[in-house]
Amino acid sequence: MKTLADLIEDRFGLKTRAGADMPAEGELANILSHRSHRRFKPDPVEDDLLEVLMSAAFSAPAKSDLQQSGIVIVRDPEKRKTIEALMPAMPWIAEAPVFMVFLGDNLRIRRVSELRGKPFGNDHLDSVLNAAVDAGLVLMNFIRAAESVGLGCCPISVVRNHIETVSELLELPEHVFPLCGFCLGWPAGAGHISLRLPPRVMVHTDRYDDSGLEAELDGYDARRSARYRIPDEKQRLVAEYGLAQDYGWSEDKARQVSKPERTQLAKYLRDQGFKLE
Repeated sequence: MKTLADLIEDRFGLKTRAGADMPAEGELANILSHRSHRRFKPDPVEDDLLEVLMSAAFSAPAKSDLQQSGIVIVRDPEKRKTIEALMPAMPWIAEAPVFMVFLGDNLRIRRVSELRGKPFGNDHLDSVLNAAVDAGLVLMNFIRAAESVGLGCCPISVVRNHIETVSELLELPEHVFPLCGFCLGWPAGAGHISLRLPPRVMVHTDRYDDSGLEAELDGYDARRSARYRIPDEKQRLVAEYGLAQDYGWSEDKARQVSKPERTQLAKYLRDQGFKLE
């Protein structure tokens, strides 16, 4: 019988006794088995099911019960085509039966304040953080709900590379911003488990301690490459950094973040009416 310990090994590439006496079933098994899907069947997602998933998504925790999140379902074919054209390297956006954009929404609580005749006294950076976290929690709840019924999901953070265009297209008012796009549909294949950094890299006791990071990265790169080696043609920025003999996750991500990206976000948020002080 497969156990949660087996699923943990699948996820991190490391053996563990944790969960060895627990069967691989239920919500914990679903979470440990998460995978993104980028290939979908053409079958539609019925509106009633989508409503159920939305209800589950908005059952997520919310900062101080302020509920600063939202979703736009993009059904208009021309708007879909415009978004697809912004990200031609992601054909799954066009193939997904459902495409949505998850929002941070700080406007609603401002309107609540106005409607009840009270000042909004929190016009500073925390307004952005609270709305972003609320939207992230709703996003994760939606993924959990969708995967529980067999649907496949793929969040699209690249929407923020085109945040002004997407905001204009979706007619987002001030104090509302896109967190990510989202593909939803019935998976055309099983997908694969993406190996993650071991929890000991991210979990600290009493104080932050990354003194063992270099050795952990070397081990993680080796495990991940043993499962899936990034082919030479997918190495990033070869003209600048050369073709690496050992091209693991850490080299790939170091190259990825070596180039500025989304430097317009602060200006965009200010243009959306947020104060970032």
